[in-house]
Amino acid sequence: MYRIFVINPGSTSTKVGLYQNEKNLVTQNIHHSTSSLATYNSVMEQLDLRIRVVNNFIENKQIDLDTLDAIVARGGLLHPIPGGTFVIDHDILDDLRTCRFGTHASNLGALIAWHFSQMLNKPAYIVDPVVVDELDDVARITGHPLLKRKSVFHALNQKAVARDAAKKIGKSYSSANLIVAHLGGGISIGAHHRGRVIDVNNALDGDGPFSPERSGTLPAGDVVKLCFSGTFSERELMDCIRGRGGLVALLGTNDMKEIRRRIAENGDAKAEMLYKAMAYQIAKYIGSMAAVLHGHVDVIVLTGGITFDDNFVKLITDFISFIAPVIVLPGEQEMQALAAGAIRVLRGEEKVKRYKENLLSI
Repeated sequence: MYRIFVINPGSTSTKVGLYQNEKNLVTQNIHHSTSSLATYNSVMEQLDLRIRVVNNFIENKQIDLDTLDAIVARGGLLHPIPGGTFVIDHDILDDLRTCRFGTHASNLGALIAWHFSQMLNKPAYIVDPVVVDELDDVARITGHPLLKRKSVFHALNQKAVARDAAKKIGKSYSSANLIVAHLGGGISIGAHHRGRVIDVNNALDGDGPFSPERSGTLPAGDVVKLCFSGTFSERELMDCIRGRGGLVALLGTNDMKEIRRRIAENGDAKAEMLYKAMAYQIAKYIGSMAAVLHGHVDVIVLTGGITFDDNFVKLITDFISFIAPVIVLPGEQEMQALAAGAIRVLRGEEKVKRYKENLLSI
């Protein structure tokens, strides 16, 4: 029996939990007000605040830290690495502290876990960070040598639900072919071939369907014209692509419930068209991943917060159900996935990896 402490920092929250094997004993999502975060000039400056709220959680829930077997945290923006569970070491910490590969609140996860690891003399891990890269070489190629496709996606949740779905159909993850579509503020659609995500869209600022907050694939020539129009700064254009793109730009909201209300109560034809267009684009990219897998698809998995919307799910499944059976696993399993990654290592079911030994040359 293993007891795992899980830390998952987000932009405006820190989610913490205690697991006994796969069973969640207690979880809390601690929200940070915009005003409290506004006092910090950078994400890294928030480290002491985040450690403090985790300590408060431990004290309030009377968690005996001496009973822990490991601490596990959400991984941040690192050098591209394969999937798996990585021990937190100075190489990881250095790249996250300096934000060498980008800035995001998830960079704090390993630093918080390291703090408690050193205090308790317990191992600390990260599992399947967003930079997991298992792409086939052919999937990286674009039509210009200056640009390559990147693997940036919801790796943690995608791999967790893929393992779950494979089990449901009586297969191991390492023997199954699956297409997983994570539908949230960003949307990622991955082709999982025998335990590797061999193709996936860059769900942050690259390609794929538009989403509630991101623009997805855009006409390249028109984007170039916008860049030189004199109307936008680089930051403003990046905001158009991620954060203020997608449904935010098209309808002024990222709230799918609000959009459904506009359609149902107001008969909003524009909202209905865009709602259907997003489902259409998702289905189209799922179809492209079926081609990547040569049509040999065991199951398609729809996951993420948007999949609580049965009407939206039906729009997608009407397009794709001819490809393979569809399993819907609503929401996300990040906390469970983090705990499970640590448990697999502690049980000896999976070898722990070291960051520096697994850097990918891309």
